Amino acid sequence: MSKLDKLIEDALSEQDKEIMRETRELGWFALGASQFTGKLGWVSWVLMITQTALFLLAVWTGWQFFAATDVLLALKWGLPAATLMIVATILKTSLMPQMQADRIMRELKRVELMIAHRNS
Repeated sequence: MSKLDKLIEDALSEQDKEIMRETRELGWFALGASQFTGKLGWVSWVLMITQTALFLLAVWTGWQFFAATDVLLALKWGLPAATLMIVATILKTSLMPQMQADRIMRELKRVELMIAHRNS
């Protein structure tokens, strides 16, 4: 916590401190885990199950690629392995914008609560 954050926290009332605790910033792993809850949690579950299946299939086809002795056979296994790995990576990273949006929404909620508290 920076010096400015400490000064702000000292200036807050007890109710304001409670609002700050309820809307505190989550760590990386807590924010990632929060993607699997709520109204759209099922989408994250589907994406991660699909991503895991694609990754395992990519590993299997990659194994076949390295075991191939013929060039044409190696291409038949290598291209799907690379494609599956790329698609699995894209699916995994598709949750990052949602995590950032959740961080922004949490901060907006914090500001809204503090404004509402000041006006009441």
